[in-house]
Amino acid sequence: MRTRAYAASLVLALAAAPAAAQQTVKLFSIVELSGPGTTAGTNFKNGVELAVKEVNAAGGILGRRIATETYDTQTNPQTAKALAQKAVDSEAFAVMGPVFSGSIMVSMAETRRAGVPNFTGGEAAGITLQGNPYVFRTSFSQATGMPKLANYLASGLKVKSVAIVWVNNDFGKGGRDQMTKELAARNIKVAADVSTDQGQVDFAAAVLRAKQANADALFVYLNEDESARILRELRKQGYDRPIVGETTIMGQKVIDLAGEAANGVRGHVGLTIDAPNPAIRAFGAKFEKEYNYKSDHNGIKGYFAVFALKAATEKAGKLDRKAVAQALKNACYKTAEHPGLLMDVCFDDKGDIDRESFLVEVKGGKQVVVETLPPLSKR
Repeated sequence: MRTRAYAASLVLALAAAPAAAQQTVKLFSIVELSGPGTTAGTNFKNGVELAVKEVNAAGGILGRRIATETYDTQTNPQTAKALAQKAVDSEAFAVMGPVFSGSIMVSMAETRRAGVPNFTGGEAAGITLQGNPYVFRTSFSQATGMPKLANYLASGLKVKSVAIVWVNNDFGKGGRDQMTKELAARNIKVAADVSTDQGQVDFAAAVLRAKQANADALFVYLNEDESARILRELRKQGYDRPIVGETTIMGQKVIDLAGEAANGVRGHVGLTIDAPNPAIRAFGAKFEKEYNYKSDHNGIKGYFAVFALKAATEKAGKLDRKAVAQALKNACYKTAEHPGLLMDVCFDDKGDIDRESFLVEVKGGKQVVVETLPPLSKR
């Protein structure tokens, strides 16, 4: 009898093991925790983890807890691709990241093949132009952000010429190409077109070329750490024309690293912790309490990604990856129903988003919002 009872309990335990595994929603965070993308990836990861903590405390997604695994791409596209394959092999329900455009452009082929929803902070326009039904942005495409910045240059600053300094990777080239197109449409001349390397340390020559161009303004489109370095060099060389950018040059980490040299920088951001939005301000306070530093836009992106997945899964009504992806296409979600999204948002048929954004200027070591811009769909 004892042997039978033991055997029966063993069968029940073995049966319960896979059932227990099925009671979680498995997320893989594939992000840049080392290399040039460390700042972006770490903030994104922390935003994801904060959201997961909150969702689980409130009962999970459709009653199931979220389980996360986090891996470092080392800011290497091929490493990101291998990790995406690992996520697929591990039957991930969704993948968060990578953040860098060059990495997601390579890795998303693996999640697409397996039909795994994949949220990215990458901004390169080409990410969502490949017909991938499983990739979704947590930030604006360059095709959305650059027109807003070009409008500011033309109408706000009323410039006739711009010098451009950009990083030669998928992110930088995509931004440079889109901005060049938008400037031409507004009859603004590109007076200098300066390419730099990812991870570049010395910006003396690039700044000198920008100064010699004698343009009305300078557009800088680099990764975060590089942005801080060029701002310090611009201050060192006494550059006195308006410096403008799109998101990365005005991130909190850049401001912290550049110090006084960041003051006066202007531009357009899709997200900012200093937005005049109570939900975003509340997120910022929670993030700082959790991690003992101030989040940048990447932290918001990671946080938003988890709540976007939750909203779409609840709309689908089932833990079905294909149904969740379909629930995000051509769909709008309101914060009245999904407060974790922080702002009302719409996804189009490509996985690009539309929502409010902001014109900002760095003053006294922080972003100051000077204007809130409506979604493009409301213009």
